[in-house]
Amino acid sequence: MSTVIEIVNRCRSYDDELEWFEFKQGTALSKPDDIGEYISALSNAAVLAGQPVAYLIWGVHNSTHELTGTKFNYQKDIDNEPFQHYLSRYVSPALYFHFDEDVIEGHRVVVLTIPAARIVPTAYKDERWIRIGSSKERLKKYPDREAALFRVLNNGLPDLLNTESRFTELSFDQLFLYYDMKGIKLNKRTFKQNLELLTPSGKYNMLAQLLSDDPHIPIRFAVFNGKDKTSTMYAVREYGNMCVLLSLDKVLDFGDTLNVPQADERERKVERKEVPLFSKEAFSEAVINAFAHNQWVNGDSPMFTAYEDRIEIVSLGTLPPGQTKEGFFSGVSIPVNKKLSEILLQLHISEKSGRGVPRIVHEYGQQAFEFKDNAIVVTIPFNRLDLGGTPSDTPAVTPPVIPAVKYGDVNETGQRILDYCSEPRNSREILGYLGLKDIKNLREQLKKLLEQGRLARTIPDKPNSRNQKYITIK
Repeated sequence: MSTVIEIVNRCRSYDDELEWFEFKQGTALSKPDDIGEYISALSNAAVLAGQPVAYLIWGVHNSTHELTGTKFNYQKDIDNEPFQHYLSRYVSPALYFHFDEDVIEGHRVVVLTIPAARIVPTAYKDERWIRIGSSKERLKKYPDREAALFRVLNNGLPDLLNTESRFTELSFDQLFLYYDMKGIKLNKRTFKQNLELLTPSGKYNMLAQLLSDDPHIPIRFAVFNGKDKTSTMYAVREYGNMCVLLSLDKVLDFGDTLNVPQADERERKVERKEVPLFSKEAFSEAVINAFAHNQWVNGDSPMFTAYEDRIEIVSLGTLPPGQTKEGFFSGVSIPVNKKLSEILLQLHISEKSGRGVPRIVHEYGQQAFEFKDNAIVVTIPFNRLDLGGTPSDTPAVTPPVIPAVKYGDVNETGQRILDYCSEPRNSREILGYLGLKDIKNLREQLKKLLEQGRLARTIPDKPNSRNQKYITIK
């Protein structure tokens, strides 16, 4: 298989054009200056996308991704000057871009390979361009993107190691206990260096924030009694106020709670068979992958939602640079958060065999995965038993009953809060209703009720929002 075919097939595998590749039909985009501007735009966009190269491809429909073929001639001269030489004179800094072609299924396809910008943004005729979605725009019109481009060129893409923690005072008691439970002793003098919890300037990074006793990033597991979020929320669990390793364990434990065994007495001879609602192994792999590959640097966490017929697991971010869908499904894993993945491996939470995704695919097929612009969604369907028979003698199959998790007693103040928050209330309203003056005491009460899943935030992704309200989970 030629390089051109590999490139074209990889780009066609995406549902939409991404900012680091562009499809053109026929002879569209044949003027040299237009192509030069695209060289600048795609080269700069590749940097922000974390891609080493970008592509401009002729002979593929930009919407359907069907092969259309092209008669585009990149060998022609411009005023007696070779086409590629003309472009090279005006691209700065100099880039080794090059044209290649091949015939795919009877259609001629041309690929222009464009290296990502280095040190400074790529310009054409002293103008810098960028891709915004599928559009080519002047970079100076978007100062935020220009600033982001320079940051990445100078420091690399933001990741858990080079992004500073939002908090300077962090403690790690839970981390030490977790390692101890796994039979590993952390050295209090050197653990920050060994686990790479500091930026080059010596400040805590985002990995340190995640592993601290309180990362301040909400992690929720919500349960709805219907098939979408318009139905009643049955319960919500908050796991974001603890070391992320403990949060991971809590999510896995709650999955066990939801995985109600079903009694299968069909063809029963001696003992009845218990059938789980879903594959525990597939669910565990999906959860671990969501934690390992989530784009934590933006302060966003993976999301977990159970419905009447399925569980959805959402990790923020897309496939990492260099990762193809083919490689993804076959188990060739490229970690998004390399150090966090190493820690999960060290603690035997995950393994390096690459079996996670293939296990899910084996159980539920590739359709279990949905690739969105900014997230990957894994759907774990519920396996409800079909008892057979006829409609008249077979009881209706009801949605699985999700058992409530029992906690300790609520004190009098906590019960008053639950009664009052049958409608959404903010902290000032609750404070006034209780007749309290100590906001610290109220926060402790709210925190306990949130942890117990008896109370929920109306803006869960922004716990410190000035518009935050609280509502009782019934």
